[in-house]
Amino acid sequence: MKSTTAPPTTYIGRFAPSPTGELHQGSLLTAVASFLDARQQQGQWLVRMEDLDPPREQPGAADEILHCLEAHHLHWDGPVMYQSRRLAAYEAQLQYLSEAGLTYPCNCTRKRLRGLDAYDGHCRLHPPTTAIAHHDPMAIRLKVPCGSDSRESFEDLFQGPQSERLDQSVGDFVIRRKDGLFAYQLAVVVDDIEQGITHILRGSDLLESSARQRYLFGLLGHPAPQMGHLPVLVNDIGQKLSKQTYAEPVRPAQAAHNLVQALVALGQQPPAELIPQTRPGNCTEVLQWGIEHWDRAKVPRLSQLPLTEIGKWPES
Repeated sequence: MKSTTAPPTTYIGRFAPSPTGELHQGSLLTAVASFLDARQQQGQWLVRMEDLDPPREQPGAADEILHCLEAHHLHWDGPVMYQSRRLAAYEAQLQYLSEAGLTYPCNCTRKRLRGLDAYDGHCRLHPPTTAIAHHDPMAIRLKVPCGSDSRESFEDLFQGPQSERLDQSVGDFVIRRKDGLFAYQLAVVVDDIEQGITHILRGSDLLESSARQRYLFGLLGHPAPQMGHLPVLVNDIGQKLSKQTYAEPVRPAQAAHNLVQALVALGQQPPAELIPQTRPGNCTEVLQWGIEHWDRAKVPRLSQLPLTEIGKWPES
């Protein structure tokens, strides 16, 4: 079902964490940047919980993330969207794409896919008819055109000009996994369309997904939002901060300190008098300064930012 949502006429941004653990410094950095960008434009800032992968999720993490945002006075507009409650919407768009002849089933194993830079179209050329007849579990892939028609180009707000030929980089890509779960690429685009998102600020680790998502926006009849990919914070051995790399969760009790450190990491150069060493609860003052002085041009033009380069986050 092709979306008939009219393009929005105002700024609508969003923060979309996955509830795989508590909020850490890296995810707070993204939240602060997207919040300041939206508020400076007098736009809306929405929160979406990307809880589509139960095996990776941590019980209670979604509530912990929301409580942490509130403790930092990062107040969102409207209700929180939960992807786990939107399966019917994803199914409807998958059906639309399938009826348009843009998808096909794939039963390729991980062993067969290993070593491929881009999917070689095996199951498009050789449909797994036996597997279909036996109702074996299969992924659903989206067809990508060949040649220059597969090129997606855009100007990233922080990383500059981007251009990618999907047929060479990824090939036909999965939009529903073999285990029946909808792929991130489909779900995020369907949700961005539903919420009327105009601007996406997120970590540079998701830059490689942008071309696929922009291609999907076009297939679903909607212009892609403006995108800006921020440097991700990494530990001392170059790993992105995450639950898997044992990133320490941020402490709500030192929320104002955390906000100042985020401003520093984002290159915004807050004045010394703003540093809340003796006023641990002045989140409102810190955010107000951030909104008034937010400057995209000052954000480091890097894909990664070592945590050690911005100093240790203050202790409570």
